[in-house]
Amino acid sequence: MARFSLCPLPTVSVRALATASKNPFKKKPKTKRSKRFLESRAPKLTEDVKSAMIMKGGNTSQTITQALKDIYSLKKPNAVLYKKKNITRPFEDSTSLEFFSKKTDCSLFLFGSHNKKRPNNLIFGRMFDFHVLDMIELGIEKFTSLSDIKVSKCPEGTKPMLVFAGEAFDTDNEYKRLKSVLIDFFRGPTVSAVRLAGLEHVIHFTALDGKIFMRSYRCLLKKSGCRTPRIELEEIGPSFDFVLRRTHLASDDLYKTAHRQPKALKPKKKKNISHDVFGTKFGRVHMQKQDLSKLHTRKMKGLRKRRGEVVAEEEGQAPKLAKVES
Repeated sequence: MARFSLCPLPTVSVRALATASKNPFKKKPKTKRSKRFLESRAPKLTEDVKSAMIMKGGNTSQTITQALKDIYSLKKPNAVLYKKKNITRPFEDSTSLEFFSKKTDCSLFLFGSHNKKRPNNLIFGRMFDFHVLDMIELGIEKFTSLSDIKVSKCPEGTKPMLVFAGEAFDTDNEYKRLKSVLIDFFRGPTVSAVRLAGLEHVIHFTALDGKIFMRSYRCLLKKSGCRTPRIELEEIGPSFDFVLRRTHLASDDLYKTAHRQPKALKPKKKKNISHDVFGTKFGRVHMQKQDLSKLHTRKMKGLRKRRGEVVAEEEGQAPKLAKVES
């Protein structure tokens, strides 16, 4: 939903916290259909899969039009494709984007445009509380469409595996935020388990020499002579060579607010349980003080008392043991 923007953790928006109490000025639904609609748009503890709206600007090229269609094919069914042109400039005025986000309940957007100053331009962005949180502008330098590669494709709605290679994704602040936006955009639904045959789509991003290379592969499971199959990657498209242009990043406070979690979803801390760096679980057990006088030890033959009496000698001399009768 548009109110919840960041994927790595379940989040709750400011609106969800502010509207928790009853609002006397809030309109009540008059029909059951409108009631169901408002309940679907209301904030939830566990949000639905994030949808994306894909639109093109007033001036576009054939490359941008085909690129938007191919990305829409990867994102389906959690995407809305606008075929009409929208004369807007997101970096100057994001009002229209926020309007469409509220109308379609989409928290992600992709905007394509083309002009002389910035040819073949794509803007990846996400919303928080129906307002723009992050926007990153990428220019297409090289593009290969899905239709240009004549191989079998992955089924619609396949959850992809995302791979990020390059030191810039871990060191540069803009590339870190770009990585987070791309994960939000392409990650797909959250699932509890995945079968081996379902791991068939790989989207690979590489940051090298100021460029971002995006490639899409299909995993082929080949016979290997053992239980574990041999993996081969076959490129299915689309493939992009991006260059980073303008960015509009949220402040640290707003970014932290977007990561907020409701108390109901926070894991309860368990006492006397800890984990090490390898994930090993350790427990501490508290016991009462033991009475060692009643402790039963192992009986050994050498410690058994012998028969006979001890003959006391004179004072100052050690006692002498008496002879034991056989």
